[in-house]
Amino acid sequence: MEDTILLSTTVSSFPRYSKSRDRSHDVKMAARREIKWRKILYEHQNVPDNYVDESFLEEMKKNLYIRNYEYWSVVKASGEITQQISSMCLFIVSFIYMDDKRLLPDTLVLITIAVSVVGYIVSKLVDKFTTVDSSDDKNQRTVLEDLKTFVMFTGFSYCLSPVLASLTETISTDTIYAMTTVMLLANLAFHNYGVQAALVSEAFSLNAAIFASVCLASRLHTSWHAFATVLFSLQIFGLWPRLRHKIKETFPAVNVALTLVLGSLTLLALFTVSMVPAVVFILGHVFITFICPAWLISLQPLKNNIHGPWDEAVIKND
Repeated sequence: MEDTILLSTTVSSFPRYSKSRDRSHDVKMAARREIKWRKILYEHQNVPDNYVDESFLEEMKKNLYIRNYEYWSVVKASGEITQQISSMCLFIVSFIYMDDKRLLPDTLVLITIAVSVVGYIVSKLVDKFTTVDSSDDKNQRTVLEDLKTFVMFTGFSYCLSPVLASLTETISTDTIYAMTTVMLLANLAFHNYGVQAALVSEAFSLNAAIFASVCLASRLHTSWHAFATVLFSLQIFGLWPRLRHKIKETFPAVNVALTLVLGSLTLLALFTVSMVPAVVFILGHVFITFICPAWLISLQPLKNNIHGPWDEAVIKND
């Protein structure tokens, strides 16, 4: 009898299942589904904070700003890279020639000055084609200002050449060559090839090339050799890329011919040094000019960029 009373008391203590409570929950869920969710923060919509509506992914778009490349246009654009590599190889050949006493520093200085004068005249002629109104003429530097800059850099290089010639006497030649290689590779990596990227830094690229030239100049015979090397590096790493870029922007068709001429001249210079670097130069040019563009075109369909309401706002100036 006592067991029966205890069982009935235990059963009565549990809450009874209420059909009315279940109906009210269904009504709330139905009302919640009927109210369309809006992407606002100033109104409570009876949804959790981490709620994601089905319409969220409807605004997703893919590959909005993808640029479709053509093979031959990429091949032409690769000339910027091969031109810089050719210029770097010419600088290395000039060092080897002076180190072997096959090239006098006087000859290199005269060649540098003559080529600088010709390049300056070409630059001024190109500016005549790009100048449209009188305001651009006012912003152009005069010949006297350019001459002062040239004399200043030449004077500083000549005065510091005795220091440069003995700067790295306590450092081994292998270390000097290793540092030169690293700096020249940095020059190639950070050089401005006409694209906007975080890796591009014209100042760092030029400084790396000048540092490499100082390292090599310290291994030559006299201070006059060091002066000729530094002066040539200022021309080929500082002035020559700017002239190439200016010619490309004004006369795009000439850029292809310039790539061929510069590459052929560098190849002949390398052949006079050794067969191995000349073959490596040819293979590198073929890889950069023809294989890399084909590789880029083949990877282009695999690109998948998504854009949607989660992107950061971008202010556009009309």
